[in-house]
Amino acid sequence: MRALFLLFLLALAAAAQDATVLKPARVFDGETSHEGWAVRVRGNRIEAAGPAASIDIANAKVIDLAGATLLPGLVEGHSHILLHPYNETPWNDQVMHEGLALRAARAVNHLRVTLLAGFTTVRDLGTEGAGYADVELKQAVNQGIVPGPRVLASTRAIVATGSYAPKGFALEFRVPQGAEEADGIDSLTRVVRDQIGHGADWIKLYGDYRWGVGPGARPTFSLDEMKLAVETAKSAGVPVAVHSSTPEGMRRAILAGAETIEHGDDGTPEVFKLMVEHNVALCPTLAAGDATSQYAGWKKGQGPEPRGITRKKASFKAALDAGVTILSGSDVGVFSHGDNARELEMMVEYGMTPVNALKSATSIAGRVLHMEIGTVKAGMLADLIAVDGDPTKEIAALRRVKFVMKNGTTYK
Repeated sequence: MRALFLLFLLALAAAAQDATVLKPARVFDGETSHEGWAVRVRGNRIEAAGPAASIDIANAKVIDLAGATLLPGLVEGHSHILLHPYNETPWNDQVMHEGLALRAARAVNHLRVTLLAGFTTVRDLGTEGAGYADVELKQAVNQGIVPGPRVLASTRAIVATGSYAPKGFALEFRVPQGAEEADGIDSLTRVVRDQIGHGADWIKLYGDYRWGVGPGARPTFSLDEMKLAVETAKSAGVPVAVHSSTPEGMRRAILAGAETIEHGDDGTPEVFKLMVEHNVALCPTLAAGDATSQYAGWKKGQGPEPRGITRKKASFKAALDAGVTILSGSDVGVFSHGDNARELEMMVEYGMTPVNALKSATSIAGRVLHMEIGTVKAGMLADLIAVDGDPTKEIAALRRVKFVMKNGTTYK
C-alpha cells in the first residue's frame, strides 16, 4: 500500500513538472496587450494567463523572457511550401523541371525556417504540380520526423480546363499542369471529393485567371459550377478558398459560399461590401505583388510605382474602408520562406494599424481557419512566440523572434 502511495506521489510530481510558466514583459493575447502578465502551459494547452502574481509557478519550469512580448504563434494564411522564390527559378521551370523528391526536400527546409520565424500554422494553398506532397509533409511534421508549423493542406488546387499553366508548348502536347483541371457537374464533384479523399483540409478553386482573348484575368468557373464545388466540399466539412482578382470572379466566389478570397487585386467597394455581407475574409497577399514587381526591376523609392502596386494599395484600402475581415496571407513561396513577416509589415505600410495587422495573423486567423489557436487564454493550443520589443507599436519587432513554442513543445 505504501509503495502504491509513493508511486501516486511520484506521478503527481511528474505531472506538475510538465508545466511551464512563461514570464515576458507583456502579453499580446490576440486582441490587446497586457503589461506584466505571465502564461502557464501544461501539455499542449494553455492552462492559465493573467497578471504574473496570479499564475502558479509551483513545480513548473519558469522561462524568463525579459523585455519581450509574448503573443500567439503567427498564422500564414496563404503559403506554397513547395515553391521557392521566382527570382531563383521561374514558376514554369519549378513545375516542369524540378522533380517531386527535390521539391519535397527543399520544402522540409521551408517548414523549419517558417516555424523558427514564429509562424506556427500555415494554410498551404496548392502544391503547384507537386501532387499531394503537402499532405505527406504535414504527416512528417505531425509524426515528429521534421520540425515545422501545423499544415492545412489543399493538395493540387482546382482550375477550369485550359485556364492555367504551364503554357507555351506545341499545341499537340498535353503538359502537366500546376493544378488539377475540372469542369461541370460530374468532373467538379469527382475532383473535389478526390482531393478531400487525399487529405485536403481546404479546397482551393481558381475563380479567374489570365486566359482567353487579350491581356488580364477573366472568370473561369460559372457561378453554378462554383456553388456545386462549395456544396460538395461543405458536405465533408471542408471549407473553400478562391483565387480571384477580378470583380466578377470575386462576386461569383462570394455568392457561391467561399470562406476566403485570395488576392482581390481589382476588388471594388461594391464587391468588398458584398464580402462583408456574406462574411467572406480576404487574404490580400501584398508581399507577393511587391516581390514580383521587384523581380521585374522596380526598386522601392526609385522611379514611378508599378501599376500593380498602385492598384493593390487602392484595393487594400477599399477593403479596409468596407470593414472586410483580413486574414494575413502572403503567397510566400513567391518570395523566401521565413520572410513571412513581410506581409504584416506591408499591411501596416498600406494603412493598417500594427494591432489590427497582428490580429489578422492571430485571433482573426484562428476564427477564419476554425482552429483553437490565435489567442492567449486557458484551453487554447499552446502555440506561443516571444519577440524582442513591442510589435503593437513597432511591427518590425516580429523579425526579432527569441522564443517559439508549438503545441506545447519549445523549438527556439
